[in-house]
Amino acid sequence: MKKITAFLGLVFLLPLALGDLKVGFYNSTCPQAESIVQQVVQSRFQADRSITAALLCMHFHDCFIRGCDASILIDSTDSIPSEKSTGPNLTVRGFEIIDEVKKNIEAACPSTVSCADIITLATRDAVFFAGGPSYDVATGRRDGIVSARDEVNLPGPTFSVSQAQQAFAAKGFTLTEMVTLLGGHTVGIAHCGFFQDRISNFRDSGAPDPSMDPSLVAKLKVTCGASSSGDPTVSLDQSTPSIVDNKFYSEILAKRGILQIDQELAVDKSSAAIVTKFTSDANGFRQSFAKALVKMGNVGVLTGNAGEIRKNCRVFN
Repeated sequence: MKKITAFLGLVFLLPLALGDLKVGFYNSTCPQAESIVQQVVQSRFQADRSITAALLCMHFHDCFIRGCDASILIDSTDSIPSEKSTGPNLTVRGFEIIDEVKKNIEAACPSTVSCADIITLATRDAVFFAGGPSYDVATGRRDGIVSARDEVNLPGPTFSVSQAQQAFAAKGFTLTEMVTLLGGHTVGIAHCGFFQDRISNFRDSGAPDPSMDPSLVAKLKVTCGASSSGDPTVSLDQSTPSIVDNKFYSEILAKRGILQIDQELAVDKSSAAIVTKFTSDANGFRQSFAKALVKMGNVGVLTGNAGEIRKNCRVFN
């Protein structure tokens, strides 16, 4: 991969291998693979900075179901509904970015680079272009051969901290790593439908959530009521919505969290101290975020002869 000139922060040196994964896995079989990913992501990012949030969401939703095997990319058929068709995944976007990368890589190195690796690498590059940390990614993942709608079970926006912690712990993450990964909401967006109750009828009270800043409630009511059709979106970080930084934590401490789970991170006694630490330690968040993303990218990976290398990321070979 061509060296990216860092414009914000340090390159974090992380563990270089996990099992059959290793940094530079394609150095001999497809040396231009990471450069191709980088070029496509950079071009897309220049046109639309929201792709960072899209790819972070895709990466998370993929890895939490069956592991990081690109099963989220599979299109449904008439007889077999895939992960992509479930409610939690209907707002996942950015599939065309993966398609473009795959097309370019297949032209250079047919049947060599997995779609699972493409998601992981594209997310890494998108995070960097949005001002986040630069970090090494071990590659060598293979693509899964199962994508089942019934298997999708993701932590939801109305989860309590303890409920979310159970879901993350099941994937091997600590509480600190969970709070760190939810910091990805620094560039995220949410449809009004995911938090409508917080600004109008919180827990059937007939009033907004008292833990939300009243001025934010007023602003969100205007935004969410502005469209007569569809489901408008808002930024989860109202301060620096297109930059990967630690401002998300300052927002939730100021009662400006959009999603219920985000706001509860700042008030739950188990997570509040972590939030406070990240609020005042920007570099600490960057390092923790890089490490947590690397760890997430290693969840349930297929290597060796397991799975396959798809020719088209949307269908099994």
